[in-house]
Parts: sequence; C-alpha cells; structure tokens
Amino acid sequence: MGRLSIVIPVLDEAAIIAATLQALAPLRARGAEVIVVDGGSSDGTVALARPLADRVIAGRRNRGAAMNSGAALGTGDVFIFLHADTTLPDRADRLIASALSRHTPDQCWGRFDLRIAGRHPLLALVAQMINWRSRLTGIATGDQAIFVTREAFWSVGGFPDSPLMEDIALSRKLKRLCRPICITTPAVTSGRRWDYHGLWHTVVLMWRLRLAYYLGAEPAQLALAYGRAPPSPAQSSAGP
Repeated sequence: MGRLSIVIPVLDEAAIIAATLQALAPLRARGAEVIVVDGGSSDGTVALARPLADRVIAGRRNRGAAMNSGAALGTGDVFIFLHADTTLPDRADRLIASALSRHTPDQCWGRFDLRIAGRHPLLALVAQMINWRSRLTGIATGDQAIFVTREAFWSVGGFPDSPLMEDIALSRKLKRLCRPICITTPAVTSGRRWDYHGLWHTVVLMWRLRLAYYLGAEPAQLALAYGRAPPSPAQSSAGP
C-alpha cells in the first residue's frame, strides 16, 4: 500500500487537537504523515498542533478546499481525511492495507464504520443507522474517515470547493470508479454536536440539510444553517 497521508482540517479546536494528534503518534512512528490545515483559528490550535504534526498549514475556511490543500502536500500513496474530533482505530494503517489488498484492483477507496461517543443512549443506534445507510448507498460521511488512493483522489478532481457536503460530493464521484470498502472496525467520533443541540434536533437537521442538498440547494447556504461545531466540554466549562 505504501505511505499514508492523514489530512485534518481544523478551526478553533484547541481543546481537542493535541489529543487527536497524540492518538496518531503510533501511525506516524510507522511512517504515516500528518498534515493539519487550519482555517483561521484564533484559539491557539496552530501552536498546539505544530509539534505533533508533520506539517501545519494555513488554508481557507472551507473544508473541501482545505483538504485539497493538505492532499496537495501529501507524499503518501493513500490519503485519509480525518475530522479533528474523530479517532482512528488502532492499526488503522494495517486495516486499510489489508482491505485494499483483499479487494479487486479497481477498488480504491473506502471508509470505517462509525461509533459515536456521547451521553445519549441512542447514539449507538444513530451510528448503526449511519453505517447501514452508507453500505446501502455507497456514500461515506467525513466522520467515517474516508480513505482513498492518491491516484483515484486526483483522477476525480478531489473534493469540491465546498464548505459542507463535500464528503457526499466526493463519494458520488468515487462511486463512479468503484463501491467503497467498508471496514467494520469503527472510527470513534465525538457526540458533542448531539449532546449540545439534542439528539433528535441534530438528526432532523442533518436529514433536512441532506435532502435540501439532493434537491439542489447550494452548500454555502446549507453551511449557514448547519453552523459551527459546538464547543467541546473543556471549552464549555472554561467560562467566557
């Protein structure tokens, strides 16, 4: 499989970025590179990330464009696009290598199953429904840590220049090449949005935005409705 390039877009993630990057240390020790793309943080995210990543660069406040910028600097044969609040499973590099080697040569991308870490007891069901939907539709979400070979990523033009739904758009393009490989070992994403806004409110909002996108709404407009991620528990308790 060759080297992994892990690209992480960030914006004001000082409360969690050090832990996120420290969790990637074993992968870096085995040769993976970590590229952090900052969208204009004002909370010290960049300073915290710099000693724990191979590269920290400034990017646009646009997740699709930011991840393209990080990928353009990556030297790996396979890209992983990782959200700052998502943790890869142990031995993610070996899981990806095994998955790519076991499938037909034309299968060039995939994602991990998802587990959501949060307070609400129904988050396990939400994650399972996301995983089932992904298997059925062949669409992956950013929380599922999409991985793709360098050649396939650039052959479809990378992510769209979009602040939201960039994961769906990329999945649609990659599906024209092949169905995604679904690794059952889960990536773990924070349930902070569900905890902060409420589970049902968040589920309904996500489905409404997804439907609007399929009906042709502009991602920039949807991003305004979606809003920024809520503060992490550390930020919430820090006071003004």
